[in-house]
Amino acid sequence: MRQRQKIQKMLRSGVRPNFINTIHATVDANNPDSAVVGQAAEILRQGGLVAFPTETVYGLGVNAQDAEAVARVYQVKGRPSDNPLIWHGNSLGAFENVVSEIAVAAQKLADIFWPGPLTLVLPRPSGQTLAIRVPSHPVTRAIIAASGCLIAAPSANISGRPSPTKAKHVMEDLDGAIEMIIDGGSAQNGLESTVVDLHTGKPRLLRPGAVTLEMLQDVLGEVECPQPSDDLKESAPLSPGMKYRHYAPKAPLILVVGGDSAAVSDIAESYTAKGQKIGVLATSQYLLDDIAHILFDRLRQFDEDGVSTIIAEGVKEEGIGLAIMNRLKKAAAEVITL
Repeated sequence: MRQRQKIQKMLRSGVRPNFINTIHATVDANNPDSAVVGQAAEILRQGGLVAFPTETVYGLGVNAQDAEAVARVYQVKGRPSDNPLIWHGNSLGAFENVVSEIAVAAQKLADIFWPGPLTLVLPRPSGQTLAIRVPSHPVTRAIIAASGCLIAAPSANISGRPSPTKAKHVMEDLDGAIEMIIDGGSAQNGLESTVVDLHTGKPRLLRPGAVTLEMLQDVLGEVECPQPSDDLKESAPLSPGMKYRHYAPKAPLILVVGGDSAAVSDIAESYTAKGQKIGVLATSQYLLDDIAHILFDRLRQFDEDGVSTIIAEGVKEEGIGLAIMNRLKKAAAEVITL
């Protein structure tokens, strides 16, 4: 008990202790153990941090309305202070007291895509904005319900690194720095949620994901779709995934656009001829949904393999391909257009 109190005192003072005895628990993703869920909920209520699987990637959860705990999320991740967090609840009604308006467009999207991998940016009474989501993963929903909290949950990794889709990825980055890691197997989609800005009344896609641009347009009609380069101009980003470089492996990633697997192979061979150890993402071998599911895992595997350069084949920017290319462009050190 004294050790726990000491740790809690350090956490409250903003110090990141490297000696936390992180609790590791494994659960059935579809039927999580109630004792594990209860332990996670108690940690969250006490201001601690819990990593858990979602249908997108692994999230690093904290009581969203505990300012000191939220500040610690930024410290542990090394996250820029102006990079906003997404709040998670189990229904649209859970957010009624923290947003100033739930627009008709928001209700339409919620009715169709929630619970699921869609985040909505809505206005707050303060004049600021808030990104909110209702997740579908049974583990996430059970923890939200048991904690009685709205949970802020960015991806459970060091900022800038490829997002974690397995518990082992979380352990690589955060073991010893957070209170609990729950292993529920691989994340389902493999990419972070789609983010739509509705706070001005004109829908704008801030981050593509499994809920595609085409799916949004079927519901809302016109949806603005800024280019990734526009994100860097945002002085105060409305959503995670904007402004800052994200998803980057340790080795420089070269993204090849407009070629085929043969062209990617030729470029890779030119680097191999220089004596470099190369990692290749030849996307034409896979269905787009499969690429989305394994993308971050492969980037982290290249880190483990110690490659010196990664050559990635681009995909068509339609459907889920838009989200895949968004992540690859953010991760790329160089883009080659053929």
